[in-house]
This record gives sequence, structure tokens and C-alpha cells, in this order.
Amino acid sequence: MCSYFQEQTKDSVRQIIFSALFSPQGNKADDGRMILLGKLVSMAVAVCRVPVLECAASWLQRTPAIYSVRLARALVDDYCCLVPGSIQTLKQIFNASPRFCCQFITSVTVLYDLSSDDLIPPSDLLEMVVSWIFEDPRLILITFLNTPIAANLPIGFLELTPLTGLIRWCVKAPLAYKRKKKASLSNGHLTNKIAKDSATGADKDCHLLYSKLHLSVLQVLMMLQGHLTEKNLYGRLGLVPFDHVVPLVEEINRLSDELNPLNASKEIELALDRLAQALQVAMASGALLCTRDDLRTVCARLPHNNLLQLVISGPVQQATHAALPPGFYPHIHTPPLGYPAHAAHPALPAHPAHPAHPAHPVQTFIPGMTFPYRPIR
Repeated sequence: MCSYFQEQTKDSVRQIIFSALFSPQGNKADDGRMILLGKLVSMAVAVCRVPVLECAASWLQRTPAIYSVRLARALVDDYCCLVPGSIQTLKQIFNASPRFCCQFITSVTVLYDLSSDDLIPPSDLLEMVVSWIFEDPRLILITFLNTPIAANLPIGFLELTPLTGLIRWCVKAPLAYKRKKKASLSNGHLTNKIAKDSATGADKDCHLLYSKLHLSVLQVLMMLQGHLTEKNLYGRLGLVPFDHVVPLVEEINRLSDELNPLNASKEIELALDRLAQALQVAMASGALLCTRDDLRTVCARLPHNNLLQLVISGPVQQATHAALPPGFYPHIHTPPLGYPAHAAHPALPAHPAHPAHPAHPVQTFIPGMTFPYRPIR
């Protein structure tokens, strides 16, 4: 099969045959299809068969997410779990099929949602994903940029970008790893894996990787305003759906309550800082379509965080102008686009000089108010 797809010269024929063979039909044969698909794509990765990887990328985009996650799990098992060091083989397909890499990242962010210790991404997988994105942040926009897009996306399929999943990784990571450490200590001993991770500093390395990933995600969000405007989707398509922000905030709140706030104050602060940064940049770029009132309602129960408070308060809104697209939040210190420049104010006439006041001690803590100083007795 791998040879057939490699030798078939017509891409349309490849796609049709691939879809006919592996699209879920809702019957008992689906399990067999998924097992065979996992072996085929795993082989294509091992021998770098780009046509198969391109077909798999289209399949991931057009298939319900529950099946996409199964394929991602099969690849993670083959290249992250079975043979140590084999992740390098998977890592090398970055240049061969970026489109497949984009869809694979989207799938693994759905698979590993950090909701439990078992669903924290393996360190090798995390390092590979971060290296891909840090090398070229535009990688995670490939599907979005190369797909005809309708305003209403189908429910139950992978999103156009892995942005939501990557934001979830960055925001929840400090709390998830703290929970993992707390669970291991509460058992009275460290498991072999956790002991090994602690000895090698793997958890510390992971925290650095999440920090690096967070920077890359913010950079991608900042690119989006131009792309959305170019596609005439600014204000119409939220690539970071508000419906996905709500459960993320609820998960953060639950984890914050679960962990002792006194012992996890640094982790909670870091998670909320990252959440605030992601929300602010996503809203400013048009990737997140919601109002500050929506955010205030959703974030009301979160622990206090100065940066988050600034974000949900937002800049002082000026009068609505037709030239501004929906959901546009003007910058605080610069005039928003579409507003006419204000004419310079005429110079005010000089005030006549006031006569000197009699000298007496005054207190000037409050600007503009003076009164005699009276010591407290």
C-alpha cells in the first residue's frame, strides 16, 4: 500500500483511494481500518513517504477528532514509547511534510489535555513539538492558510489550528506538573519514572520548553490579524473559540482549588499570567471574539492576578466608528485606526500673576489641596 500511494502520480486519485480505504463507516470494520492506517502512516514516517503523509494530513482534517486522536496515539506509541530515541525519525518529517506536522500537533494537543497525570505529553514529544514550532511558528497556521474556510466550522472535527490546545498546554502545565509532584509525594514514595525524571531534571527542562512554546504561541497570535483581514474573516472567525476558553478557565480554577494555594502560589501566578497574555493578544489580533464583559463573567472565580485584572478591565472604549471592524479593541496609548486626528487646541490666554500667599506650613499629600499643618496629639 505504501508503494502504491508513492507511485500514484495523480494526487486526486491518491486522496480518493485513501479516503475510500480509511474513512470511518460506523461499523465493526472501523477498528481494523484504524489499525491498518496506524501501521501505514507509521511506515510512511519511517521511510519518509511524503504522498502518504499528505493523504494522512487530509484524512486528519476531514475525519472526526475521536479517530484523529487514535492515529496520533498510535504514532506516539511507535515513536515515543516502544523504542527509545526513535522520536528523531518522527522529528525529521518536519521538512518533508509540514502540513502533516501541523495536523499531528493539533491531534496530540487534543489527546494530551493535561486533565490527569497520564495525559501529560511525554517529554520527548513535547520537545519535538516545541522545536518544530520554535523553528517556524507559521507551521501551526498551514491548515488555516491553505484551506477554503466557511464561517461556521463543523463540530466534532479537529480545529483549523492547534492554537487552543497549545494555549491549554502552556497555561495548565505549571499546575499539572505541581499536581503530579504532589500526588507522588502523597503516596509516601516516588515511582521509578518520577524518581528518574527528578534525577535528570526532566521536569525542569519541560518547564523551560513550555515557556519557549508560550512565546511562540504569542508570536503566532500576533501574525493572525493580517491573515484574517486578508481572508476577509476578521471579526467573523475565531481561531481561539470562546467556547473553548470557558472550560479552560474552569479547569484552571479547579486545579487552583485542588492544590494548596500557599504551596502552589508561584505555579498559580504563572498559569494566570500566561492565560492573561494569551487572552489579551488573541483578542487584539481578532483570534478570540468576545467582550471584556464575557471575560469578566468567566474569570470571576479565578484567584486574583494583577495582569488578568488589567486584561479583563481593558482599555477605555471610545465611541463606535464604522471604520473599525467588529471586536476591535483600540490600543490604550495610540489612536485607533479609522479615527480622524483631533485638531490642535487653541492656545489658552496667560493667567495674571496671583499675589503671594502668606507663608505658613502646609501639607501637600493631596494635589491641589492645602491646609494648615496640625500635629497629631
